[in-house]
Amino acid sequence: MATYAIGDIQGCLKSLRRLLDHIAFDPHKDRLWLVGDLVNRGPDSLATLRFIKSLGASVRPVLGNHDLFLLAAAESIVTLRPKDTIQDILEADDRSELTEWLRRQPLHQREGQFFMVHAGLLPQWTINEAAKLAKEVEMVLAGSDYRALLRELFQGSTPQWDPALKGMERLVSITRVFTRLRTTTEDGEMSSYSGPPDEAPAGFLPWFRVPDRRSSDATVITGHWAALGLHIEPNVLAIDSGCVWGRQLTAVRLEDRTIHQVEYADRRE
Repeated sequence: MATYAIGDIQGCLKSLRRLLDHIAFDPHKDRLWLVGDLVNRGPDSLATLRFIKSLGASVRPVLGNHDLFLLAAAESIVTLRPKDTIQDILEADDRSELTEWLRRQPLHQREGQFFMVHAGLLPQWTINEAAKLAKEVEMVLAGSDYRALLRELFQGSTPQWDPALKGMERLVSITRVFTRLRTTTEDGEMSSYSGPPDEAPAGFLPWFRVPDRRSSDATVITGHWAALGLHIEPNVLAIDSGCVWGRQLTAVRLEDRTIHQVEYADRRE
């Protein structure tokens, strides 16, 4: 049995299938940890989501910002932009089944030394604290108040994290960290910067480079930051290698950290 963490797929189903063939993935004995952004921007969001869902217990995803955007679009909270490619899901006969499954997926996965989130963790959060904060959001997303959370996330304010936050502001702030963080100050202030790490705004560092961050005792698996690319450190596996931008899709076998990659395969004929 092997466990593979796979970077942002974003509707690139041909690339995903090529990668699974490359690693000889067997759903009866292997497992996939998917780092989020399962859909959007790539050409086959509907088929990708159906395929991932069909893998059942062999797949363990976390939610990314594009996955949350899909859930908000399904509730008419956001309007699609020209670059979005999730219209096929919104028009599908099994749309409700797919979105109901998606909103019940977590913001984090944790097993042994590994902790997976889509984007990153604030420097002041320990792994145990991060897991508890993630569960606060996961309970609401899977419950009856999920529409209110999505509405506040996409239409409300964008508060920086403060442990004194309450209600929806608190949930929105937690969700932003897990699904959007790239750079932060040493005090945990997030920026919206998305470019190369060496061009980050003054005072902001890649979240994993903040001195004495309290989650450094675990190996954190993330995606989200295509401009960072594949970045491996002893306690960081950043595996968004920019597949949807025409680069590679990456899998890391967690047992020995072997890296497997395939080139982007989703160009339309």
